[in-house]
Amino acid sequence: MPKLTFFNLPEIKKQTLIHAAKQEFSRVPLFDASIANIVKAAGIPRGSFYQYFEDKEDAFFYLLNEHSKSKKQQFIFFLNKYDGDIFNTMAEFYQLMIKDEEDLNFLKNAFLNMTHKIERSFEKMVSDNESSGNFKEISSIIDKEQLNITNDGELVHVLQIIMAVTLRNIVDNFAKDLPYEVAVKNYMIEINLLKKGLSK
Repeated sequence: MPKLTFFNLPEIKKQTLIHAAKQEFSRVPLFDASIANIVKAAGIPRGSFYQYFEDKEDAFFYLLNEHSKSKKQQFIFFLNKYDGDIFNTMAEFYQLMIKDEEDLNFLKNAFLNMTHKIERSFEKMVSDNESSGNFKEISSIIDKEQLNITNDGELVHVLQIIMAVTLRNIVDNFAKDLPYEVAVKNYMIEINLLKKGLSK
């Protein structure tokens, strides 16, 4: 989590630093990223970086969590658009993730160098424990009548299964540099198989 001094920065300086960090994490994975490159691109002294973030990992996870928050809003938009149908929602959400031009290299580096912590950041977009506000919000929109479940505890597991398949497909897409149509076709085969098994 960034330090308070980061949040107190004037908006233009904050955005300059965010842009510089995202540029570096788009160029190389987290473990290869250089604070020297970030401060150079942001035009700030190296010491200033540590006034805003603990280390480069702190900056990376701030960006990743902000990205996840914005994607969660899009996920909820799709869920409402499809009247709570989780399968149609995930199909469109997957397509959005793999053609996100603006953050493509940032996401590619994150997915191809996945750690448990990175995976959790993505999973939290749609699936969490049933006591979290995030889960309650999503659960209230999902059409549970179409699912072969008896309670919210089972819904958590359904979301985790669907998210695991989705994340694996995103990684596969980036690792193999699949054409968009092939990536979507592969995902739709798997999401439809899940639909057969998880629907009433």
